[in-house]
Amino acid sequence: MKVLLSIGHGYSARALAPHLLARGWRVIGTTRSPEKAAALRGEGVEPLIWDGGDLPLDQATHLLTSVAPGPDGDPVLAAQHEAIAAAQHLDWVGYLSTVGVYGDHAGGWVDEATPLSPSTARGQARVEAEAAWGALAAAHGLPLHIFRLAGIYGPGRGPFEKVRQGSARRIIKEGQVFSRIHVEDIAQVLLASIEAPDPGAVYNLCDDDPVPPQDVIAYAAELLGLPLPPEVPFDQADLSPMARSFYAESKRVRNDKIKRDLGISLRYPDYRAGLRAMLDQAG
Repeated sequence: MKVLLSIGHGYSARALAPHLLARGWRVIGTTRSPEKAAALRGEGVEPLIWDGGDLPLDQATHLLTSVAPGPDGDPVLAAQHEAIAAAQHLDWVGYLSTVGVYGDHAGGWVDEATPLSPSTARGQARVEAEAAWGALAAAHGLPLHIFRLAGIYGPGRGPFEKVRQGSARRIIKEGQVFSRIHVEDIAQVLLASIEAPDPGAVYNLCDDDPVPPQDVIAYAAELLGLPLPPEVPFDQADLSPMARSFYAESKRVRNDKIKRDLGISLRYPDYRAGLRAMLDQAG
């Protein structure tokens, strides 16, 4: 039996799990929360409350880590470097990273061959984590695949609630564009990679239409039949440091590689298709 050990079994991994379970896999998902463990169990996932101790690597055929790096680097490698290095039986290893590793390109296009030049501390931490996983894989022959995710949206993660509440704003920063990806398309790419491993591969995960963030808010309001949220200049917006840091980078991310190498046809090729589907699914 094939078994996925999913470390930090969060939003993206939870979208992947049903596809694997339907194929007869076991999925073991780690979490730090007893409440989330109960939710995972209800989804058919075997929950494991993990605090950095031993992992059931001997039971796994496939390994996915969604854990973000911390101040001291990648916490999974810090805790389990030697055990993962020794897991020579793994058929596939996936690391979820971010397009933040490319830094700011003033709205220009980037692809997987673009040099990494992060402009935020979070982006730099991801570059270092990618390098650490890459070094481990190279030294021990692990079949590592790196997935650089654009802004993730999907059920439970979208603009509709704020628009309904009247708290949404269209923040305007000249030249600002973001790439994004629907969570079901993330699941689709991960599944395709699992079924056709290519150790050492790096993939950008994003849709076909990078756009200014205010366009997404405006379309959500249009779908809901509600007034257009107000415009707020970026320099006047009351944003958290985390939110403000996202506006420090503007780029358009290419996704040709997932289409060419993995045969992906995006279910939601742009935010319009994704938002319409979310609204339909919500009833």
